[in-house]
Amino acid sequence: MKKFEPTFESLYEYAAPAWFRDAKFGIWSHWGPQSVPMYGDWYARNMYIEGSDQYRYHTRHYGHPSQFGYKDICALWKAEKFDPEELMDLYVRAGARYFVAQATHHDHFFNYDSAVNRFNSVKVGPGRDICAAWKKAADRHSLPFGLTEHLAASFSWWWVNKGADKTGPFAGVPYDGNDPAYRDFYHDNYEHDEKNAPWLTGNTAFREYWLRAVKEMIEKFTPDLLYSDSELPFGGDSYGYGLEAVAALYNASIDKYGFNNAVYTQKNRDAKIYKVGVLDIEKSQLPGIAADPWETDTCIGNWFYDVRQVYKKPEHIIEMLVDIVSKNGTMLLNVLQRPDGTIDEWERWTLEEIGSWISVAGEGIYGTRPWKVFGEGDSRVLIEGLRESQVAWGSSDYRFTAKGKDVFAFMMKAPEDRRAVVKSLGEGARAAKVTLLGHGEIPFEQSFGVLTAKLPEELPTKYTNCLKITLE
Repeated sequence: MKKFEPTFESLYEYAAPAWFRDAKFGIWSHWGPQSVPMYGDWYARNMYIEGSDQYRYHTRHYGHPSQFGYKDICALWKAEKFDPEELMDLYVRAGARYFVAQATHHDHFFNYDSAVNRFNSVKVGPGRDICAAWKKAADRHSLPFGLTEHLAASFSWWWVNKGADKTGPFAGVPYDGNDPAYRDFYHDNYEHDEKNAPWLTGNTAFREYWLRAVKEMIEKFTPDLLYSDSELPFGGDSYGYGLEAVAALYNASIDKYGFNNAVYTQKNRDAKIYKVGVLDIEKSQLPGIAADPWETDTCIGNWFYDVRQVYKKPEHIIEMLVDIVSKNGTMLLNVLQRPDGTIDEWERWTLEEIGSWISVAGEGIYGTRPWKVFGEGDSRVLIEGLRESQVAWGSSDYRFTAKGKDVFAFMMKAPEDRRAVVKSLGEGARAAKVTLLGHGEIPFEQSFGVLTAKLPEELPTKYTNCLKITLE
């Protein structure tokens, strides 16, 4: 197969591989040293922001960041109960058809044995190659394996570690990010401050470092998916770095499989950019069917383990998945891990509940494609920033997927009178039979394009039930 060149023209030849289009549901381990305090996302940044909630927690629990900094948090991460094989078994039972591990977050700590960064999980903390352990577990189940890199934003994101308190007993005392002995970890990023903190830096040396690091990830793991927590780095006149990384990803996949089996995801919604791979949308969705496959990345709670966090209920996650798939999307769900590598009982229960639903309704999810409309009824998901409010569905709300002659109609709220009414078939589509997934064939009538099916009193799942309408 012809190799890709690091240009837009060449990479526009990209098409998402079949495994991604069929998988629909993946699980993500968004995990690293920032889980140690169990106090939420962006801890490595906010612990250096005087007055923030995480600063207060850090100073009162560990000490002032001039004395006990993020490098010291990294040393506390041991992952001593991390059992990727057992967790992967659970994730497969829950219905995951691909798995993604975090290679590095904005904190610049690498979860694998790196030659470009001494702050990695083999040399500091766990003493273990976390990504390699995840890949081994995923390979045992033949799951496509992905990595996420959040490194591109790290340089400017972490300018705060160069600061000092403005008030109080440590006023003017520099944070440990100023220590020259750790400048390689904390970055030589004095050029950034509150007035100059773009998501992606203009620093050329860091951009070149990012490319070396990402190429190292590709060479070590040949991931089937690579995610950047940004647009294609580095934007503007500097997309060349990102284009070189994406071409390297696809060409490594061609070398491995004989064809490109890899997916690159980023967050710029401009088709001129995302068409080099797949669009990713963080904690939100699209309003309708997209021509190209896309991905939502979301989480049970939030991005790092947080003792304060409220979790999504199983029904909320299932309803999101159905709505996303109906629009040609895929869901990547983060499962929060405690610093020792375990997940808590509520997450485990949630995953088992999702798995029980998948065993009933999975036929309408896996391997499907969008139908002529994504749904009917008046209810819609909220699309507003990173809000993921649960929808108050009505009994007239359906979401559709299709496979061959089968149209799958997900009842977002089962009708109390047990009469399912589907209006979107139209007079040109005649149903040969109707099956309630997890139950069997059920009686139906169809007139003037409206299909009415009689549901049993006892439905097969307490979550979203699904009709399989087989057309003549």
